[in-house]
Amino acid sequence: MSTATTNWAGNLTYGAEAILHPTTVADVQELVAHWPRVRALGTRHSFTDIADTPGALISLSQFDPAITIDPSAMTVSVSGGTSYGILINELEKHGFALHNTGSLPHISVAGATATGTHGSGDHNGILSTAVAAVDLVTADGSLVHVDRTSEHLPAIAVGLGAFGIITRLTLGIEPSYRVRQDVYRFAPWETVLDNLDEVLASAYSVSLLADFASPTVAQIWLKTRLADGGEPDLASTLFGGAWYDDSDEGPSEHVNQRASVSGPWSERMPHFRLDGEPSNGGDELQTEYYVSREHAVQALEVLRTLGSQISPHLLISEIRSAAADSLWMSPAYERDVLCIGFTWAKHPAEVAALLPVIETALAPYAPRQHWGKLFHFGAEVVHERFPRAADFRALQREYDPEGKFWNSFLEQKLGSR
Repeated sequence: MSTATTNWAGNLTYGAEAILHPTTVADVQELVAHWPRVRALGTRHSFTDIADTPGALISLSQFDPAITIDPSAMTVSVSGGTSYGILINELEKHGFALHNTGSLPHISVAGATATGTHGSGDHNGILSTAVAAVDLVTADGSLVHVDRTSEHLPAIAVGLGAFGIITRLTLGIEPSYRVRQDVYRFAPWETVLDNLDEVLASAYSVSLLADFASPTVAQIWLKTRLADGGEPDLASTLFGGAWYDDSDEGPSEHVNQRASVSGPWSERMPHFRLDGEPSNGGDELQTEYYVSREHAVQALEVLRTLGSQISPHLLISEIRSAAADSLWMSPAYERDVLCIGFTWAKHPAEVAALLPVIETALAPYAPRQHWGKLFHFGAEVVHERFPRAADFRALQREYDPEGKFWNSFLEQKLGSR
């Protein structure tokens, strides 16, 4: 269970000298200028020490969300510490939407985008692709505005907290839409793999929940974006899986509606409810690797051969897709990807021993990682897998020549400051 000095999952105790909660941008500027080492602290949902520092952690959780919708520009601006759940509910209230959301509405907008968090959908970019502008407090306490007219935004949109404290973001929006979620259970792995592209293209957003040691995929979640005036026919079986009617179970305290009842995007795109505990309530560890879609089937087949090693420590694997983008440190940089997530039991030693095994098995497919989840490989591999890593380092040094925002995680994964 997390406390004031740990992350959400409780697997990490922050080493910071202080955790500070300013309420204004001016406060942030003063604190950044004062402290020699500093990092932004989001909603603590990262499983790595990406947010840690020996100096001060600055949380924007006490900021007013100050959500401002611009219908003419089709954008919304919001303070960085605001959760996606607060933002999406406000957007829906005014008839607007985001193109995608993560599974958890509890995560902060700045933290999620800075670490390359994604939702799902063959044609949906990760959450950071919606970023149109950021307001950033840099190392000397200056407030800098970076938008799509700047060649720096593709680096800063997934900036890993290395450029400064993002106090405000502007995101692209679109008109609100409705979504229906259908669930199919126990589709044979062989059928899913034989038809993987079709499976992942069968709805606006698709998630496969699975155990690699099982002969079947436990559940396929289809989030279908509905056109005005109608809903598609519901199939009783799909890819060998049977439609799951959970209407008799009543509403869940944790998970959004799944019983093939359409609703607003804000209540269907996230898996979990903002007013409930997400995922396994933090009693877990997480890892996620992204492989190019051309290697998707082979990567899953390799993981199935490791099923007996993975399964004793796995709560569930979630498999999704994301569209290619141009963001320098995005795991989907210049390639459509399959996202293979592992929600582990809290077995830290066993998981730490498994990660090199998994990474070695996936190495022929050059997997990239989620920056906020556990992975083993270091700077040499990261630089091989992310073609703009050296450019990212060079630009980061321009913004932060003394390495005020650099930390041990970034040193291990990207090199010394």
